[in-house]
Parts: sequence; C-alpha cells; structure tokens
Amino acid sequence: MLTPQDDLIGHQLPTTFDQIDNSDPAWMERLWYTGHPTPAGDLIFDIGLGYHPNRNVMDAFAGVAVAGRQWNFRASRRLRPDPLGTTVGPLSIKVVEGLRRHHLTLGENESGIRFDIEFIASMNAHEEKAHLRRRDGRVTENMARAQQLGRYSGWLEFDGRRVEIDSTSWVGQRDHSWGVRAEMRSDETTPPLTFYPPFFYCWTTAQFANRGLHIFFKERAPGEKIYLSGEEVFTVGSKVSGRNQLVDVQHDAQWHDDPHGQSMASATLRLRFADGSERPISVRVLPTKYFLKGGLYGGLDGWFHGDDKGKLYFEHEVWDLSDPATRKRVRTLADQVIEVRDGEEVGYGIIEYGIGKGYALYESVQAHPAI
Repeated sequence: MLTPQDDLIGHQLPTTFDQIDNSDPAWMERLWYTGHPTPAGDLIFDIGLGYHPNRNVMDAFAGVAVAGRQWNFRASRRLRPDPLGTTVGPLSIKVVEGLRRHHLTLGENESGIRFDIEFIASMNAHEEKAHLRRRDGRVTENMARAQQLGRYSGWLEFDGRRVEIDSTSWVGQRDHSWGVRAEMRSDETTPPLTFYPPFFYCWTTAQFANRGLHIFFKERAPGEKIYLSGEEVFTVGSKVSGRNQLVDVQHDAQWHDDPHGQSMASATLRLRFADGSERPISVRVLPTKYFLKGGLYGGLDGWFHGDDKGKLYFEHEVWDLSDPATRKRVRTLADQVIEVRDGEEVGYGIIEYGIGKGYALYESVQAHPAI
C-alpha cells in the first residue's frame, strides 16, 4: 500500500516501501536506545520498537532499572493500515534528523513510566559487519545493524519520581537493525527453547570526551572467534578511517559470586586495530542493569517478538530483582552500565554478555543460563 514514505527517493524494489524482498516471518527491523547518568550509573532506561512486516505486527517496550528493581512497559499493535508509523499506543519514536537527533516519548499509561527524551548523536555511527548464519542449509540470520553513541536530554518519570535528563551528564547509545533475525527462545513456559552450543558472547560500548569504542565478539572456544566487529569512532562529522577497525580482542573477565545468575564484576580487554596498534582497556561493571526479558528478548510468558496480540495491546509489571524466582525468570541477558579506563581517560557505556555451558573458560558461572 502507498504511504507518505513512497514520496521519498530510495526505493529498492518495484513495489511500495511497506513491502520487503521476501516472505520470511523472521524478517524484522528494530530501533533500540539505552541511556544512563554519569558518573553514578545508578539508573538505566531501555526503549525499543520492532517492525515485523511479514507478521503484520509492530511491538515496542520501555523500561527503567535501578539496582534491585525494574519497571517494564510493553505494547503491540497490528501494523496495517499504518505500516510505517513508528508509534504503538502512547509510545512514539521519531527520527528528527538522521544520524543526528531522535525524539522518544511515552505518554500516559498504567505502568507509571512516562518520558520525553531526545537522543543527540555525539559520535559517528558504527556499521557492524554483516550477520549471516545458516543452519541445516537454511538462512536463519541475514541482518545489518548500525550503532551510535550520543547524549540524552529531557525528562523521565517512573515510580512516582521525575528525573531531569541533562545532556552534560546523560550518555547512551542506540542501534538500528534490519533483515532476517535469528529467533531467540529462552522462555521456559513455552518450549521449544533455542539450542546453543558452547559460546562466550560480549557486546560493549564506551564513550569518552571526543571518541568512543564499539566492541562485539562471539567465541565457540577461547580465542576461536565466530564473529568480530568493532571500531574506534570519533565526533560526528569527523573523517572515518578503516584503520580504526577492530581486528582482535583478547579478554580476561572476573565474576561475582552470584547465586542467581551470571554477573560480571570486571574485565580487561586487549584490543588490536587495523593500523597495527594494540592497547588494553579496563572495564568496571556497575550494579545497575536492565534485564532484556522486560523487552521480550527471548520471550516472556509465551509472548515473543512479532506475535500478534490483537489490534492494540499493553502490559506492564515491576520486578524485585532481589527475589531468586524473579532472577531465574529474567535469566542473564541485560544491558549493564560500565566504567571504562583507556589510558588516562575514563568513559562510560554498557555491556551485554553470556557464557554457554561447555565454554572452556569462566566455568564457575556456567551453572546459570547464558541468555
């Protein structure tokens, strides 16, 4: 169907913008944002929106976490007759200026979470290396993703509190992905679950005064990488050089003695770049994390990304993260605030990680699920 976007240049198919080049139900597009104050890192918000054109669904989430507690809001709507409007009920994401400014709002709703936030890019965007995966001959993932570091301004309300967001102290990152995305199922209430062989997965960003780092790797065994993407980026508008691409990462991580899940305490990452330079960075993992189950990553209580929940649907809850049953339910996957030391500079960002059972390192945490 025709939409206003069809008046813009950029078509790549002889059809309208709301159509894609295949009918795979796993094809999706996602906008995602997270932000936190520095240097305390004592609060984090996560916001996301998913476009599922072959399922006729758009879903979205927003959440806030402090140490020990997490508030979640989720929403879903039928995609058509408004296939390209990035609004689901009271939650809206607008690209004001591509690669520069995005506007995020959540109006009145029963969760108590509300916000009016602007993402302001501070660094050039990083284009990840392509994600292509086959299983038994079938393409299960063929996806592109870009990330960008920035700052936030505006306000946020939750739990009866109002927090002013000042761009001098609030930093964060966003990403935009599109294509066939591998299904992740870790919701034990609704099998079958996704099978994962042994692995170590780590995705992290760090933002300093005039530069930033993007680091993403997956290993089947220590030193045996099956995916690596990363880059040192600089302020918006500066010249981009392939010499800043990451070509290797070595890691040494330490872990909390956490009886309820995988909890990284710190790590040293030794980075090697395309220009031949090498240097270590030190990561201190702060207590605040947003568990991505709140945004349906891996599924929650039978609801998975892209599921049709009707014309318009909402739900919300608050999690007590000191409760062992809740921690078991939300598993490991989270956006966790970090402090990063690179030479004399200190920066802030987030880290995601998980270690699959059978990986030949960090065995002490493998009793807990990785994803």
